[in-house]
Amino acid sequence: MKTIAERHKFILEKLNRKGFVSVLELSKELDVSLPTIRKDLEILENKNLLVRSHGSASQVKPNVLDLSINIKAEKNKEEKDIIAHAAQKLIGPEDAIILASGSTVTAFAKLLQPIDNINVVTPSLGIALIVNEKENVAVTVLGGKMYKNSLSVRGEYAAAGLKNISCSKLFIGCDGIDCVKGITCATTEEASLTNAMMAAADKTIVLADSSKFGRRGFGKICELDEIDVIITDNGITEEMKEQLEATGVQIIIA
Repeated sequence: MKTIAERHKFILEKLNRKGFVSVLELSKELDVSLPTIRKDLEILENKNLLVRSHGSASQVKPNVLDLSINIKAEKNKEEKDIIAHAAQKLIGPEDAIILASGSTVTAFAKLLQPIDNINVVTPSLGIALIVNEKENVAVTVLGGKMYKNSLSVRGEYAAAGLKNISCSKLFIGCDGIDCVKGITCATTEEASLTNAMMAAADKTIVLADSSKFGRRGFGKICELDEIDVIITDNGITEEMKEQLEATGVQIIIA
């Protein structure tokens, strides 16, 4: 059995990798009781090394930075490609979809292979150029103010372009998924446009690797129960999966 110092080291290292830790999972991995893990987390919280909440713990500073899409694209590339392959299975013939901006959605756009004619709407200039090269894809690009970090448009003109559009599915990325805070992104401008895209689609599908769980961005997109599907990798804990499914969200492990 590990000493208390070894347990704390294990917990902090896992927290650094994943952004959050589960009480139940730590109990199994360290082979100690739930009360012991809760006491460990309490000690670490008192040292300002983590924040406890609802059967788990998160980093002290879980808020994400608004990074360039080129930087984001280099993180967890393998997981993003796996998620993109799983998202492909949700595309049907004669589909009409919205692809939001973001590195994981861009990975999906690169792998997208429609089996028949589809319509793609996007605020992302990078994604528009990618899917425009594919057969059987008609592309609609939203207008608006260009945002350099995401290479996409934002603002009222972009939202106005969605008013006469009806799509079956919206694929979005995010910067944070939290059982309390919901789905978040780095900026309120991105959150606002995502809300407008959700209104223009029958179903909202989140593409997010497991590093996004237990984190949050400044811009609140929506509550968890407003999302239909989350596609992620096998790094998500079983406890987190169960908590998300309890809100009515379908979880697909790629």
